[in-house]
Amino acid sequence: MKKALFLPAFASAALLALAAAAPAQDLSLNWNQYRGFDVPFVPTPPEVVDEMLRLAGLKPGDVLYDLGCGDGRIVIAAAKRYGVKALGIDIDPVRIQESEENAVQAGLEGKVKFIQQDLFEADFHDATVVTMYLLTSVNLRLRPKLLSELRPGTRLVSHSFDMGEWRPDKTSLVETSYGDRRDVHFWVVPANVSGRWEWDLPDGAGKRHFTVQAVQEFQSVSASGTEGTWLAAVKDVVLAGDRISFKLDTEADGKMASFLYEGTVRGDAIEGTVRPADRPKAAPVKWKAVRDPKTAVPIAK
Repeated sequence: MKKALFLPAFASAALLALAAAAPAQDLSLNWNQYRGFDVPFVPTPPEVVDEMLRLAGLKPGDVLYDLGCGDGRIVIAAAKRYGVKALGIDIDPVRIQESEENAVQAGLEGKVKFIQQDLFEADFHDATVVTMYLLTSVNLRLRPKLLSELRPGTRLVSHSFDMGEWRPDKTSLVETSYGDRRDVHFWVVPANVSGRWEWDLPDGAGKRHFTVQAVQEFQSVSASGTEGTWLAAVKDVVLAGDRISFKLDTEADGKMASFLYEGTVRGDAIEGTVRPADRPKAAPVKWKAVRDPKTAVPIAK
């Protein structure tokens, strides 16, 4: 974990916050040995490890990074139970050595990897799953890196601590054998769909031109649209990773109708299909929107 760059008052507050989330038996740790780190090592209860991996929805081909891996238990469980590529990062060399020893005992020598490094300098852009047991203050400092460097659709799971205004997509409450309850939070990294998008749809011998302006706060998106010079209502926007859907109300055959757009975000383009919202069996029409890159606003804040 990253060396502390803050005043001793912050370090004391951090220790107290993590202590509040730790079971009573963990409080016998010698806290002085963790001075100089942002977060001390407190083991994650096995029930929480199970729920973190369940929420992550691990599947073949996943690459899991555990940030602040401690004794390596999440990395080892992911590799042993799910057969995925798993790596742990921690700044404390004692924890890295312990993790490596635990991997050998689990029969995973050479099958998992532990890296001694500052989390804020580490490269984990290839992750499909990231797990954490840090502090909210540390999560908030990591948040811009997570949003800007990870691919849309990457799953994040945090034990106890949240991401501030970035609300979780799911939260589980776990009862542990320590006699307490822990929150486990889950997020999916959203694509950036902010800005002005435009596309055409065929209309007889001609075409109809649409423009949508999207405003985004993390995975929440609102939008307004036009068809030519006419206003077109945009509603029910759902963004999950790089998948987006929304309804757009416009005129069809002399009356107002709602159309369901579904697509995949690929940088400054969205490709997918559109069909009447009230006719699920209607043949879909291919649709592609393009964004003016100058209108996009970073969501990493």
